Amino acid sequence: MQRDTLVFDLIKQELERQRRGIELIASENFTSLQVMQAMGNVMTNKYAEGYPGRRYYGGCEIVDQTEQLAIDRLKEIFNVEYANVQPHSGAQANAALMLAILQPGDAILGLDLSMGGHLTHGSAVNFSGKLYQPHFYGVRKDDGLVDYDMLEEKARTVKPKLIICGASAYSRDWDYARIRKVADEVGAFVMADIAHPAGLIAKGLLSSPFEHCHFVTSTTHKTLRGPRGGVIMMKKDWENPFGLKDVKGNLRLMSNLIDMAVFPGTQGGPLEHVIAAKAIAFGEILTDEFLVYQQQVQKNAQAMAKAFTSRDYQIISGGTDNHLMLIDLRNKNISGKKAEQVLGHADITANKNMVPYDDKSAFVTSGVRFGVAAITTRGMMESDMEFVVNAIDTTLMNADNESKLKDIKKQVNEFMSQFVLYPEMN
Repeated sequence: MQRDTLVFDLIKQELERQRRGIELIASENFTSLQVMQAMGNVMTNKYAEGYPGRRYYGGCEIVDQTEQLAIDRLKEIFNVEYANVQPHSGAQANAALMLAILQPGDAILGLDLSMGGHLTHGSAVNFSGKLYQPHFYGVRKDDGLVDYDMLEEKARTVKPKLIICGASAYSRDWDYARIRKVADEVGAFVMADIAHPAGLIAKGLLSSPFEHCHFVTSTTHKTLRGPRGGVIMMKKDWENPFGLKDVKGNLRLMSNLIDMAVFPGTQGGPLEHVIAAKAIAFGEILTDEFLVYQQQVQKNAQAMAKAFTSRDYQIISGGTDNHLMLIDLRNKNISGKKAEQVLGHADITANKNMVPYDDKSAFVTSGVRFGVAAITTRGMMESDMEFVVNAIDTTLMNADNESKLKDIKKQVNEFMSQFVLYPEMN
């Protein structure tokens, strides 16, 4: 079969784009070479509906071992009793978990999308806002921190079946114990979506949700630095959560309900090549080197926040505990949309983002979100954050100066040449 040079040329162009630019999208990271190699392997040919030892297809004895290894390593990372590694994404992990524990029309309570929440936490355009009855809490206007008083008041008023904690654009740690306390009071489950801070939690650098939340979901990329995918975890399994019995009269385990919600509830055959890559990434997370990496992520984020603050940029919540920060650009007289566009001209990749109490639409926004997980993987240290922030500031302050933007792009490309990305792929 003839090699598809058109597609492979585009792949090469994408590699060069990643190499020459500063990657600041908080949802992105660079996997190890072995993680990428695992994603392009013969396991993509294998159909394996079901679970290890319980498949609907023959010939699964090898992929069973790979998937079980991924499960065992993930359980070791977070010291949990149950893990499902099949969700294709964090969104599908959340969808499956909700399918397992909710009925259509049940009330859910999550962080408002406009204040840092995620689409799958109840947004009207998402399955979570269409199938269930969404309610929201927010952040305080004065300091940008989660308004736990509002959360508790809403929970007592609407009595949700599920309270969701976690965010896609919130830079502070979470009070999981307080959320669990009000959940117990109103009879709700608690789900923590740790897609963003998972790597920091894995190494004990942020509070763990596992002692307080019934369920924890995550992506496997972002700070976990694995392939794109999702997982569902529980600290402990428990029996008969809804007083239900199966057809044989045996009490149901929560893990069985979740497994069934993933397959056949929301997905068909698992992506066993991606699960192999997850297993490799989980093995990397168990190393001491990964702890050093996560410590540097925190240091870089705090150094970046300090550099922005010194230039009079308004960071929502005043700083960061994790790998990201959300900046309100209104005092800089530039929209998030415009900021994203001009930064792109300088080979600096970021994303526009609504800020709490935004006066602009989600298509324009007043903010921009930055994350340091990817540039930390490239090898950057705290001292490098000054160059990065200065390049961002100079770009935004010269948004309509095409000549200046070309100069900044050249400086960015030269700066990034010292942080070699995938030298094995030359």
